[in-house]
Amino acid sequence: MSISDPIADMLTRIRNAQKVKKAEVLSPASKERINVLEVLKREGYIRGYSSYEIRPNIKEIKIELKYRDDEPVIHEVKRISKPGRRVYASIKDLPYVWNGLGISIVSTSKGVMSDSEARKANIGGEILCNVF
Repeated sequence: MSISDPIADMLTRIRNAQKVKKAEVLSPASKERINVLEVLKREGYIRGYSSYEIRPNIKEIKIELKYRDDEPVIHEVKRISKPGRRVYASIKDLPYVWNGLGISIVSTSKGVMSDSEARKANIGGEILCNVF
């Protein structure tokens, strides 16, 4: 089965797993997903992730979710740029999520990074999702 939007699929898996308080969730692996997970880990929204091979040439990612006082650290995750409608922003148009309390994950020419990292690098790009 082919997935038309792998990032949205992974974010939905995380959202659903946190609703039922799971410690970890599995998702098919791809470079794009791993780049987004690296930003989430760097910003403290997940504990970590690991990639392993389930069959030859078929990899899966185990994402360790993070909770504080039995509440998920990720309160809201929303996909912004979709396959049918890509959303790009220059450096001056990068949005502040919840007045700077959340992050936007941005795909730039220098890799996938958070909005604050993109501002420091003075570079814009495609806004993949918002996380709070």
